[in-house]
Amino acid sequence: MSAEKVNLDQFIDNAKFTPFHWVVLLWCLLIIIFDGYDLAIYGVALPLLMEQWDLTAQQAGWLASSALFGMMFGAIGFGSLSDKLGRKKTIMLCVFLFAGFTFLGAFADNPLQFAVLRFIAGLGIGGVMPNVVALTTEFAPKRMKSTLVAIMFSGYAIGGMASALLGKALVPVYGWQIVFMLAGIPILLMPVIWAMLPESLFYLKRKGRDDEAKKIITKIDPSYANKDFEIEPIAVQVEDSAPLKALFQQGRTTSTIMFWVAFFMCLLMVYALASWLPKLMIGAGYSLGASMLFLFALNIGGMIGAIGGGILADKFHIKPVLVSMFTIGAVSLVLLGFNSPAPVLYTLIAIAGAATIGSQILLYTFVSQYYPSTVRSTGMGFASGVGRIGAIVGPVLTGTLLGLQLSHQMNFMAIAIPGVIAAVAIFMVNMKNANG
Repeated sequence: MSAEKVNLDQFIDNAKFTPFHWVVLLWCLLIIIFDGYDLAIYGVALPLLMEQWDLTAQQAGWLASSALFGMMFGAIGFGSLSDKLGRKKTIMLCVFLFAGFTFLGAFADNPLQFAVLRFIAGLGIGGVMPNVVALTTEFAPKRMKSTLVAIMFSGYAIGGMASALLGKALVPVYGWQIVFMLAGIPILLMPVIWAMLPESLFYLKRKGRDDEAKKIITKIDPSYANKDFEIEPIAVQVEDSAPLKALFQQGRTTSTIMFWVAFFMCLLMVYALASWLPKLMIGAGYSLGASMLFLFALNIGGMIGAIGGGILADKFHIKPVLVSMFTIGAVSLVLLGFNSPAPVLYTLIAIAGAATIGSQILLYTFVSQYYPSTVRSTGMGFASGVGRIGAIVGPVLTGTLLGLQLSHQMNFMAIAIPGVIAAVAIFMVNMKNANG
């Protein structure tokens, strides 16, 4: 009797959600929580750093950009590397970089040392994102891929909130260094992460490590422990053996460029709002306290948008969901430029958060589902890297707009324009060439 043949794509797509999937989801979620924490703590430490090192606002801005530049290079470099080195090793390397060098940031003696350490930490912060998304996508059953990736990625907002709460409680007592020291905790967890996190089945099969892949298959579906089975070879197009070139072959060129445009515009909006929303609302006559609550509403909306959008994407399709979210977000941003009652304003800001932060997370999901496993991390890495350019441009561009003394309505209309462009870009993605 011949051995049963297992097609990896079909096996994963049709699998039941088991404790194995919980392990993958929860550990990837934990990594993203720490990743989000490490990115957000600069904002917590900023006022004290400016005072300690006598920094101007411009110098503080460049110090913030050091991590963002690192994230850009990390997303591109480690996204491509993992298609060759494997998801697991690359994730571990990124965790070491972002946790270790953020921890060392507590001991920086001057702005230059701090900027170098933040750049290296940024490499890990940016590099881990496409890889945990790829790993979660590759193990998630088809009917819930978008939902699981959205839940996992919502850890970013949890990490950001944790940094704010810990900063408020600990920084006045122990100084800004304490939040950077706490960032080193993942270093202690690395042996456990290594033991708990599985390697990509597709990577193992491509490398001829079938025995390891079979062990993972039996964990996903224990009934295979008593079966004689073989894993079918992965169908790889010749062009896909060169991951970067493959992004522009087999009819993917337009879609790849459109993904890059959408990422750039989305992250431009995310970082423009995250950096300047309180200042914009203060300029419109609201108090500082109310403006901080607007920022909280933005992040809550982002979490709701990510998870809700993921559920809708699994029920319908991710492309029309993203187009709708970007369009609705652009409308809400335009409406924010007009005076409205407080409940309406909070609602509009939450919608804007859902359409920017939430859409950013769904964009990762869309890209991860669009490209075949052989080039998945490369595709996400380059899209994320281009997006990081938008993240750098967003706060600078918004600051320039504020310097022009434009009206409140014009400021928000300017921030809404990238949402319209992102919606058009996603609409132009060609699904005929999706996933090989």
